Amino acid sequence: MNRQALIIHAHPDPNSLTAQFAALARQSLQQQGHVVMESDLYAMNWKAGADARDFPDRLNPQRLFLISESQHAYASGRQSADVAAEQQKLLAADLVIMLFPLWWYGLPALLKGWIDRVYAYGFAYGYRNEGNRWRYGDGALSGKRAMLATMVGGPARDYGPRGINGPLEQLLFPVTHGCLFYPGMAVLPTHAVYDANRLAGAELDVAKDAWRQRLLGVFDETPIPFRRQNGGDYPDGHTLDAQVAAGAEGLDAHIAG
Repeated sequence: MNRQALIIHAHPDPNSLTAQFAALARQSLQQQGHVVMESDLYAMNWKAGADARDFPDRLNPQRLFLISESQHAYASGRQSADVAAEQQKLLAADLVIMLFPLWWYGLPALLKGWIDRVYAYGFAYGYRNEGNRWRYGDGALSGKRAMLATMVGGPARDYGPRGINGPLEQLLFPVTHGCLFYPGMAVLPTHAVYDANRLAGAELDVAKDAWRQRLLGVFDETPIPFRRQNGGDYPDGHTLDAQVAAGAEGLDAHIAG
């Protein structure tokens, strides 16, 4: 079955490992018969900061209140053209892959800025103008799959359960659970390439082969079992029921099983 994939990547060097893995993803998915869309944010000269230029027809010229201006621009079809184009890619995609170097334990500013601008009110949050009703497993992007693939400078042991940097999945929880699961996407475990600054020769070939193999099964993988807001675990839509993950607190409590 042919599907559509969107690869979003952010690295200033077009020869970077991030760019190489983006090219491998494009090649692998196309060889499987899928249609691939791409957003190379540095090549696109993507504007990272959300500002007044995103709203050509202001609701309130006196004050830039991003939520209300985003809601107005999206509902009236008067968003900036670059934002609207990326939203259409997202809506068309069955799979979304975000590729990036891990900088200061998170996303590069340009990729975070893509999320800030593209995730309009009424689109990625405030879906159907019903506030927080449709989120965490429900929303405009439900039915799609998403995965992070990150190039990590340090060794894997630094990001293990007791590693000095903290577990990678917990460091990226705001992105996987927040930016991807919040608007409805099913999120696959993060693909990490460790020691990225040192990879060369046979070790680099092994890492690339592992990436190709991962992509062969990307539509069959089991997603991270994040608890859906409307699945019954959050009776008030905000807090876990006392009987769910009893005694557990923090990030892990929001993952079932």
